Amino acid sequence: MKTCKIKIFNDSEHSLPEYQTVGSAGVDLQANLSEMILLHPHQVYQIPTGIFLEIPVGIEAQVRARSGLALKHGLSLVNGIGTIDSDFRGEIKVLVIVLIDKPYQLQPGERIAQMVFSEYIKADFSKVNTIEALESSDRGVGGFGHSGK
Repeated sequence: MKTCKIKIFNDSEHSLPEYQTVGSAGVDLQANLSEMILLHPHQVYQIPTGIFLEIPVGIEAQVRARSGLALKHGLSLVNGIGTIDSDFRGEIKVLVIVLIDKPYQLQPGERIAQMVFSEYIKADFSKVNTIEALESSDRGVGGFGHSGK
């Protein structure tokens, strides 16, 4: 298992993000709230965490939904997975939405999302002038449902 040093500033009264188990891929992010807020269905909320990071170049942080909150309460991330780039120095905020027709009471310090760190590769694009210049494949242009499902 690889590790990397991440500088972190915690501007909340909650603990630093931590791995909940030995096998956890992500650390939990907590809601930096002074009081409970009611999340209404189908509305977008920006939830502060009080966490600021310095991430090395070549690493990104991915903010992902917590599966238990999604299953039990319909709490999801608006953008699916949020990417925190290595040059971002602002507060990590989580964009949430309640997908079911029942409001959700979000408590101060509640674990609302998880953050996973990952290496990435930058593309070096080589422009071609026609689609035929792209090498063919068995799949070809088959997209959505091409495999029969």
